[in-house]
Parts: sequence; structure tokens; C-alpha cells
Amino acid sequence: MPEEKKSTYRRPSWDEYFMEIAKTVATRATCDRGRAGCVVVRDRQILVTGYVGSPRGLAHCDDVGHYMKKVVHEDGHVSQHCVRTIHAEQNAITQAARLGIPLQGSTMYVRMTPCRTCAMLIINVGVERVVCEKKYHAGQESEEMFREAGVKLEYFSEEVLKYKDQ
Repeated sequence: MPEEKKSTYRRPSWDEYFMEIAKTVATRATCDRGRAGCVVVRDRQILVTGYVGSPRGLAHCDDVGHYMKKVVHEDGHVSQHCVRTIHAEQNAITQAARLGIPLQGSTMYVRMTPCRTCAMLIINVGVERVVCEKKYHAGQESEEMFREAGVKLEYFSEEVLKYKDQ
């Protein structure tokens, strides 16, 4: 009997699996500046997902354009932010609230380091671990808050994510 050929297929780790799902969720995002998705998991089960998009019933960037605001930072540099949409992490957290799903003890999979506001929400809802594909160019405050709060923060890559009109 001939010897069976071994498969070269490598089954993804749980982190790789859930990150791929987050990338698929991101395809529903409605702002092309940062199409991002979020998956929240506990005990290897998906609890909720979220993606970048406008609040229910309001216009989407993809339909009417961006609503840009300039932010002047302490060091004098200026950054631009689209404020028409809600971040993927915020949408996942609000979706969990709407459905009555507690996020205590969960892991969140996201495209990049959550912003400062998202980090505060993540801490307060009890997410224990955040897994990011890449770093956010302004993620240092979030990293520090996660350290102080005891939220584990892990990256697939130390590369800083670049996106349109950053």
C-alpha cells in the first residue's frame, strides 16, 4: 500500500482565525479612511462583531463623503479625523449592550491599537485581552492605559498601520 502524502496545510491558530474574521467584518465598514472590523470572543466563541460605520439611520461616508475635523496636538502637529462614523470597537460594545451580552473576560480582535476613547470603553466593559493586527500611529496613550488597567495587549505586527489621509 502506498504511503500517504502529508498535507502542507497549516491550521490557523485561534488568534489568526478570529483576526481573519475581523478582517471579513471590516468589509462592511462604510468609511474608506479606515475600514476596520472587530470581533469579541470568550471561550473561543464569538460574542459580537462591529465595524466602522455611521450611527443607525445617519448617512455613511461612502455615500455622502467624510465629515473631517482637525485636531491640534500639544506638540503642535495637526491630524485629521473623520467623525461621521463610530469605531468598530464602539459598535461591537454597543451591539453587545443592545443584545444584553456581557463582555467581561473576553478577548477583542481589531485591525489596530484602539484609540484612547475606545481603550477607555474596552477597559470599563471588562475586556481582558486585545489582539491587534498592527499598531495605530497615535496609540501610545491607549497602550499605557491598557498596561495600567491590566488589559493584555498583543500585536501580530509592530508595523504602524497606514491609511488614507492619516
